Amino acid sequence: MNKIIKIIFLLLLNHFLLFFNAAIGEEKIKIGLLVPMTGNNAELGQSIIKAVRLAIKDINNDLIEIIPKDTNSKPDKTLKSAIELKQQGVKIVIGPVFHKSLSYLDEIKDLTFLSLTNKTLNLPTNVISAGINSTSQFNTIKQFLKLNEIKKTIFLTPIQDFEFEVKEGIKNSKIKTYRLHEYSTDPTKLTYQIEEITNYKIRKQNLEDEIYRIKNSNEENKEKKIKKLEQRYTLGGLNFDAVVIADFSESLKSVSTSLLYTDVSPKNKYFITLNQWFEKSLLNEIDIQPLYYPSINKINFENYKVKFFKKFNEYPSHLSLLSYDLVGLIYYLSLKTDLSNLSKVFKKQNSFKGKIGIFEIKNNKINHKLNFYKIENKKIIEIF
Repeated sequence: MNKIIKIIFLLLLNHFLLFFNAAIGEEKIKIGLLVPMTGNNAELGQSIIKAVRLAIKDINNDLIEIIPKDTNSKPDKTLKSAIELKQQGVKIVIGPVFHKSLSYLDEIKDLTFLSLTNKTLNLPTNVISAGINSTSQFNTIKQFLKLNEIKKTIFLTPIQDFEFEVKEGIKNSKIKTYRLHEYSTDPTKLTYQIEEITNYKIRKQNLEDEIYRIKNSNEENKEKKIKKLEQRYTLGGLNFDAVVIADFSESLKSVSTSLLYTDVSPKNKYFITLNQWFEKSLLNEIDIQPLYYPSINKINFENYKVKFFKKFNEYPSHLSLLSYDLVGLIYYLSLKTDLSNLSKVFKKQNSFKGKIGIFEIKNNKINHKLNFYKIENKKIIEIF
């Protein structure tokens, strides 16, 4: 009788273990999502949520569960929502979007945050910066400079909140700088600063002196020489081959225009800038072309926008593509390790491929292997 009881007990135990293992195998992959669902950036938050939904549809696995929470773009609200995610058993979080929202997240243990910020300084230890950071961009610019054997490059950096990020990217990439200049974005000061950087007044005076000298000389064909000089704005070479303008939007255009005013032309000096996300308004700025910059893969980005539009009848934000890739990354890693161990995985050096392109995780930040483009004759052309 005891043998029969033992056999029944073992059969029941084996059945329970099989059921338990199956249940474990079907465990939900919970991914937290910290985005602004209210406030000024609510539209951006909705675009990111839709991108995550699109990624889940493409992965086609019912085990993925997305739990969105509002940050309202405020640190205190972000902390409260993060605590709620932890209470719901979440181990990995996409977000928050903005660097300022990271302030209190180091208070939460056992959670890993994949923030969409491109800032890498002063990150909490449990936050991975997933944005297109300055190091990734300068690594790509460095490759372009080497490819074209450009020896003397000056760097123009605005005195803004990302000034130190730019300097950190220059340092980490070990890109060779000929000179590094800071400038104020105040329009009343900008032109004067660019004049000093390019030695405009000296070159202008050189031209006036040369015209005066020839006028008072006995040189042959001096009228022809003078006429030719009068068609110029300055005289004297510039002691750099390329200029990297670490700026965006209207401020980038202002700096470029100031360079043109000081007789520095993209026709004889390389004008290089940072990732512009294929800003269409730059296509019409013919005077500052060719303009070079690093960016994500354009074809992948265009394909993603088409897919997004077909699904939601609207175009996505740039940052939503980052969140789309991060969902795929988390899913890929979850197949290889338990979600509770993901924080250890992110601290190791790993390379992955997403819609943006190839990226690697190292030292609590994601570095992207970017493409390089130029705008010329109102067209965007891939260099590499």
